[in-house]
This record gives sequence, C-alpha cells and structure tokens, in this order.
Amino acid sequence: MTRNIRYNEFMQETLAQLPRGAFLSVKAGEIMNTMTIGWGFAGFMWRTPMLIVAVRPSRYTFDLMEKADNFTVSFPAHGELKKTLADVGRASGRDTDKFITFNLTPQPGTMIESPSIAECHLVYECQLLYKHPLEPELLPSEIKSLFYPEGDYHTLFFAKILASYINE
Repeated sequence: MTRNIRYNEFMQETLAQLPRGAFLSVKAGEIMNTMTIGWGFAGFMWRTPMLIVAVRPSRYTFDLMEKADNFTVSFPAHGELKKTLADVGRASGRDTDKFITFNLTPQPGTMIESPSIAECHLVYECQLLYKHPLEPELLPSEIKSLFYPEGDYHTLFFAKILASYINE
C-alpha cells in the first residue's frame, strides 16, 4: 500500500540516503531496467518540484532514458538494501534482468510507465523535462581526473516530480 506525500516531506531523508544509493528505474517500450545512483539534486526549478539525476552514456539505462520520457527514483529506508544497491551498481542490464537477479519487485507507476522498486520506502515518479551532457571543457581539471579518467562524462536529466509516496 502506498501513501502519497508532498514532494519535500521526506527531503532530509532523501538527501541523506542519496550518497548511500537509490534505484533509478526506467521502462522504454517493454524493456525495464534499474541502476544504482549516488549523485543527484532535489529542489524547485521552473516553478516545479524537480529531481536531477546524472547518468553516463555508457550505461544501459542511458539508452532506455533516451527512449523514455519518465523514470522513478526509489529510496530504501536507511540501512536497508545496502548489499543490493552495491550489487545492482556492479551489474549491467545488458547482461541480466536485475529485477529477477536481485529479487526486486517492479511496482507499477501510479502516473507513469516506469516502475519503482516495491521494497523501497520512498518513491519519486518523474517526467523528463530537459537533459544536458556535461561539457568537459568547463569542468575543473581535478574533477575531470578524479571522476572522469575514462572520459565517460554524465548527462544530467532534469525531471518534474509528478508523484511522491511511501510504501507502507
């Protein structure tokens, strides 16, 4: 059972959990995938509650996000699913169905096609509004050398939060 909440009701928990990991899930056509994210932004922009997520073009999820116009971000309760977040982050959806392999239940979206993760406590359903690849020439050299030694720069996906809820 889900309970709708205001987008910012659990923002402190969202921002505390993000560096520990969350699941970004997307569905394009009949293909679904989830990946672990640890970077992102939550806030208010263009008079809209927003999430901004960073996905590298080398990731399988990136290909799906290029085809879809929505995604979810599912946050486990503090301390839960730690091993699963790590395992999902190491696996590729090109090679395995992560929902089956890691015993994650795809929960149908309430307003979008992309699923969330039923085992997670907090969910944001998002509608893509804008995307932009990072421009390497604008990044400081220490960030490039530390986070992009292979030159695989993220694309930022800006999305309107359409729904936010907790799984009870």
